[in-house]
Amino acid sequence: MTDAAPPHASASGLRRVLGIVFGLAVVVGGIIGSGIMRAPGVVALGVHSVPLTLLLWAVGGGVAMLTAMPLVEAGASVPRAGGSYAIATRAFGPTVGFIAGWITWLQYTGSNAFIAVVFGEYVHRLGFLTGLSNAALAALLIGACSLLNLSATKVSGGSQSVASALKGAAFIAVAVILLASPRAPASFHPASVSAVGAAGGAAAVIMAVRVIYQTYAGWDGAIYFSEEVHDPGRNVARATFSGIALVTAVYLLVNVALFHVLSPAQVAGSQLAVGDALHVSLGAAGDVTVTAIGVLSLAAIVNLQVMASSRIMYRMGADHMLPRVFAAVSRGGSPFVAVLAVAVVSALLAGSGSYETIVRIYAPWSIGSILMICLSSIALRFTAPDLPRPYKAPLFPALSIFAALVQAGLIAVVVTDDPHSAIWSVLVLLAPAPVFLALRLLRRAH
Repeated sequence: MTDAAPPHASASGLRRVLGIVFGLAVVVGGIIGSGIMRAPGVVALGVHSVPLTLLLWAVGGGVAMLTAMPLVEAGASVPRAGGSYAIATRAFGPTVGFIAGWITWLQYTGSNAFIAVVFGEYVHRLGFLTGLSNAALAALLIGACSLLNLSATKVSGGSQSVASALKGAAFIAVAVILLASPRAPASFHPASVSAVGAAGGAAAVIMAVRVIYQTYAGWDGAIYFSEEVHDPGRNVARATFSGIALVTAVYLLVNVALFHVLSPAQVAGSQLAVGDALHVSLGAAGDVTVTAIGVLSLAAIVNLQVMASSRIMYRMGADHMLPRVFAAVSRGGSPFVAVLAVAVVSALLAGSGSYETIVRIYAPWSIGSILMICLSSIALRFTAPDLPRPYKAPLFPALSIFAALVQAGLIAVVVTDDPHSAIWSVLVLLAPAPVFLALRLLRRAH
């Protein structure tokens, strides 16, 4: 596929109907979540200076921007649906591509189930639909997002754009409320303080830096829709970098507003620092506000992950890495069989509770997916030097190696923290090998 495809459709059947606004919505909506509400409490354990805290949040956005550069180069050079799967396949062949697609798809579906169950908990906190279980509410959310995705690409893309805009506006509104509020009395203490509140020293500072960087996770979302975005060579880069910049600005604003109400000592160890600050400002209404924002944020993320994970299955089906049926596309541009598969698996995981295991072991996969794209970007510079590169990461190979080392370092930290889960991560990573081999034999037989 090239950018010479007609403007209404890609060469493969997906419709090229999404623009830069959708790309921004994917990046902003994929990054901003509950992390910004929880992370300040962990950061304040190790960093007690407000100016230094703000500097670290700004540096976190800068590191995300630098790390994104080789990813954007790869995404713009291989403008195909499926993100890490398509890029790794182009750089390292079908075996590596299949593994990359498998772990990213499983990560998304497991995350979908987990987030949907938490969505049910938040709905109950608001006092709605208390007669339904969390699993039932999770299934309803997954079903609703899937219906949006089944309708048409324009509809699902438009819903994501609206949801991300509302989410960003909600956090800006929270910041404005906090900036207009008086400072909490010195006697105020958060309602709940994490058990790690006693941590300190270098370990707490390292944890703060790690948490800040992880709060920016999700900036790779635009590359999963490269076959549906107009002019992906330009718009993948524009959406990714502009989205990271917007999120960095929102994070800094929220932190400034938070410390306007609470001191670093009051923030330290808080499990929901922004919620505690809103409680000071609005009383009980602050708790309702935080919960309502959580409902909106979680629903938007599930909708985005249904979209992204279905594109992975679609592209693997189109490449005959999965049964061809997963490449079926409706008249509205929806890869409907893939969407249905994602919905069924996500709902089953939510109902069974199996998502808990996936969530516990998928950290190395999510980081590894970014690492694979960074390595693919480096490899393609040598193996495909003539590949069109609408965007080229500067300072090659130093910057690309830096990005890869950042991801490798994060994997090392995660594995060191929880080696037992890391072993399961490897086992699950290798689990589909028999399926892959069987499919390859079938293809050769035909």
